[in-house]
Amino acid sequence: MAKSRSRYVCQACGAVSTRWLGRCDTCNEWNTIVEENVESGPPIGGKARAGSGGGRPVSFVPLQGQSEPARRQVSGIDEFDRVTGGGLVDGSVLLIGGDPGIGKSTLLLQVAARLSRQSAVAYVSGEEAIDQVRMRAQRLGVTDAAVELAAATSIRDIAASLDRDDGPRIAVIDSIQTMYVDALESAPGTVAQVRACAQELIRVAKRRGTAVLIVGHVTKEGTIAGPRVLEHMVDTVLYFEGDRGHQFRILRAVKNRFGPTDEIGVFEMTDRGLLEVVNPSALFLANRQGDVSGAAVFAGIEGSRPMLVEIQALVAPSALATPRRAVVGWDSGRLAMVLAVLEARGGLSLAGNDVYLNVAGGMRITEPAADLAVAAALVSSQMGTAMAMETVVFGEIGLSGEVRAVSQADARLKEAAKLGFDTALVPKHRQAGADRRQRQGEIGLIEITDLQALMEYFASAGGDRQRAIGG
Repeated sequence: MAKSRSRYVCQACGAVSTRWLGRCDTCNEWNTIVEENVESGPPIGGKARAGSGGGRPVSFVPLQGQSEPARRQVSGIDEFDRVTGGGLVDGSVLLIGGDPGIGKSTLLLQVAARLSRQSAVAYVSGEEAIDQVRMRAQRLGVTDAAVELAAATSIRDIAASLDRDDGPRIAVIDSIQTMYVDALESAPGTVAQVRACAQELIRVAKRRGTAVLIVGHVTKEGTIAGPRVLEHMVDTVLYFEGDRGHQFRILRAVKNRFGPTDEIGVFEMTDRGLLEVVNPSALFLANRQGDVSGAAVFAGIEGSRPMLVEIQALVAPSALATPRRAVVGWDSGRLAMVLAVLEARGGLSLAGNDVYLNVAGGMRITEPAADLAVAAALVSSQMGTAMAMETVVFGEIGLSGEVRAVSQADARLKEAAKLGFDTALVPKHRQAGADRRQRQGEIGLIEITDLQALMEYFASAGGDRQRAIGG
C-alpha cells in the first residue's frame, strides 16, 4: 500500500523543500511555498525501481534514415499560420499565454471554427460554461462551425475522450490551470497539477497524433504561470500580447520546434472578434503627424517580417531632484544606456530633463537596431527639430558612440520604399570608401557613423528649416 507524505513546492519555479519557507531559496520569491501530499510507492508500469535492472532495452536507430514530412493543418488565418510555422503539426502541443481578457479564448475559438472545416475539433473549457462559449461563438459569427464543446476539468475524463480511434484531430484546452488529476491532492493550478495535466495531454497528443492547443495563465511579470518546465515540455510556446488601450494584438512565437521563433502575427480587436492585419506597418503609421519634433520611424524586423513603427520621445525640463524616465514598449535599461552615450559621446545634455519614450500602436521592440531611432527621437525633441516625414532610421549604438550595422538591412529598406519613404538614416556601409550619400533602390541612404554625425544631421536640418522659413 502506498504511503502518503508531504513536501513543499514553490509555485513559481517548482523547487521542492522538506519544510515550509517564507522565501524560496531557488528563485527568491516570497510566499510561494505550498504544501503538497504525494504518494510514495512503486513506479508506474512495474515494481522495479529505475536502475535496478528491471527495465527493457531501448531500440536505437541510425541518424540517417527516411522519415515522412510533418503533416500540417492550415487554419486559413494567415497571421496564425505564420506564427506556427505554416499550420498545426499533427501530434504537436502548443501553449498560448497572455494577460486576462487579451483575447486568447477569442482567437482559439476562431481558429477552431476555421479548422473544423477540414478536421474534427474539440473545445474543452474549464473556465466557462457551454452557454458562455456559445454566446462568444454567436458574437464571432461562427455558430455554424462543427466544433464539439465540453465543459470539464478532470484531465482523466478529457484524456479518455481524446484517446479514441474516432477522437478529434485538434483539441483546445482552456485553460491548463483549471485542470486537475484526481491522483494528486493539491489544488488545480499548483505546480504538481499543471505538470501532471500537461504530461497527460502530451502523451495523448503523441500517441494519437492530435494537435493540442493549451491556454496558460500568466503572472504579473508576464510569464506563463506554473513551473518553467511546462514551456520545455510543449513543442510551441506563443504569447498573445497587447495593450487594452489599443486595438492591436500581437501573437509572438518564443519557441517553435516546427518553425522559426520570434515570428509575430498582428491582429486587430473588433466587436466581431480578431481580424488579421495584412500590412501592419501602414496601420501603425496611419495616425502620424508631420512637422512634429521627437518622432522617428524605425524600420525593424519581427521574425522574418520587416515592420515600420513610430518611436516618440519627449524631453522636458524637470522640477524634480531626480528626473523621471518613463518607457512604454522598449527596454528601460536600453534607454538609460542610450541617454548616457548621448551625453558622454554626443554632447547632448539631458541630465536635468524628464524623458518619456513611447512606441506608438502598442508594439514592443526588443532588437538593438532601434537604438539609432530612439537616439534620433531624443535629439529631435531636445533640439526642437522635426525629422522629415519620409525618413526611416535603424542602427545599433555602441558605448563609444559608434553606430553599428544590423542584419537584414535590405529587407528593412524594401519595406520602407514600399510605404513611400525616400530617405533612410543607416549605419556606415561595410565596404571601404563608400560615399556618405548613396542610393538603395528608391531610397536615399544617409550613413551615420557615430552620434556626432547624428547631431550634425539635426543641426543642418534645423538650419535648412530656418532658411526655408526666412525665404
